[in-house]
Amino acid sequence: MLMRLLHTSDWHLGRRFHGEDLIPAQRAFLDHMVGTARTEAVDAILVAGDIYDRAIPSLDAVRLFNRALHQLADLDVPVIMISGNHDSAHRLGVGSGLFTRAGIHLRTDPDTCDIPVVLNDADGPVAVYGIPYLEPSMVRTQLEAEAASHRAVLAAALHKIHTDLANHQPAGARSVVIAHAFVTPGTGQSEERRVEESASERDISVGGVAHVGADVFDGIDYVALGHLHGPQKITDHAHYSGSPLPYSFSETDHTKSLTLVDLTPGTAPAVTRLPCPTPHRLERIQGPLEDLLNHPARETLKEAWLEVTLTDPALPFEAMARLRRRFPHTLSLKHHQAFIPAQATDTPTYTERLRGRTELDIACDFIADLRGSAPTPDEHALLQQAVDAARVNELQKETV
Repeated sequence: MLMRLLHTSDWHLGRRFHGEDLIPAQRAFLDHMVGTARTEAVDAILVAGDIYDRAIPSLDAVRLFNRALHQLADLDVPVIMISGNHDSAHRLGVGSGLFTRAGIHLRTDPDTCDIPVVLNDADGPVAVYGIPYLEPSMVRTQLEAEAASHRAVLAAALHKIHTDLANHQPAGARSVVIAHAFVTPGTGQSEERRVEESASERDISVGGVAHVGADVFDGIDYVALGHLHGPQKITDHAHYSGSPLPYSFSETDHTKSLTLVDLTPGTAPAVTRLPCPTPHRLERIQGPLEDLLNHPARETLKEAWLEVTLTDPALPFEAMARLRRRFPHTLSLKHHQAFIPAQATDTPTYTERLRGRTELDIACDFIADLRGSAPTPDEHALLQQAVDAARVNELQKETV
């Protein structure tokens, strides 16, 4: 019989979607996940981080996670989960020793990344390792990494895992790694463009680089990834399951799913995407308000979560209220004035100037505007260090 794994990630329990409470939808997903695990007779469940949406989760989110833990324990199959960059590793890891007795293995400490949960089937053992999200500046010393970069700390964690495989696991043992990181195909920075990102993912850049090439996981039979919210294949052996629910309108084209993985010795894993239930489909529409309100073809959008972009010359009075009378689930309203040649201008708006700009870009623009020249390379490096330090300080406030 095949070793069958169910891979999921990025639950973000407690998150809201443009003001909508997602707790009921997240509860429905967790019920669906447990039912799928039973129906598909899986041998283990892998949860690749971002269990919660915030380091200090809401009481409703904690209650829902507690309910999920009981459901998972009742399945009587091993569950291996790691902390993500939204989680507080310390808080999530409380009680992990007791949870292990119920078959739920929480990996939130980098020191435990080379301690596998060993599964067995007719073809022998499968060693499953969990690497929690690694913030480079906070774990570099602990992992004895060569540098404070995502690649360096992940490479150090994988070195520990390969050492355990070589010295403590039987010859021929298959390996699975669960990780929460921004992983791209290949090794070069240009590969980043081949990966689908979403607006709902928090930036984890260090020194301007957020991603790591998939080659860091060479030699691992399956890599269960979390962080990116779109389900996608990175290599034959590395996949993102994606988030089970949409968390931004940039995910309109996603098919939310669970990832079913069948491990067969000597070949790439067989991966199947199993669709998840979502409370409403996502739609983006645009046009003049009166056209949107009166066009008969728009009737099918009444049950969709909508992002509406109005193209009227001026924002109409009570536009959101009028939209919601016809489309009750209108969640986001934008105004992008239709092009009028007589009013055309080459001066971009403040929003247009900031779109797609990072904190570092904005800081460099400020320097250039203030003194009339761009930052020198040394100044650019100092600004980059300041931006990185500010992000890590915020992370430490939330998680330590």
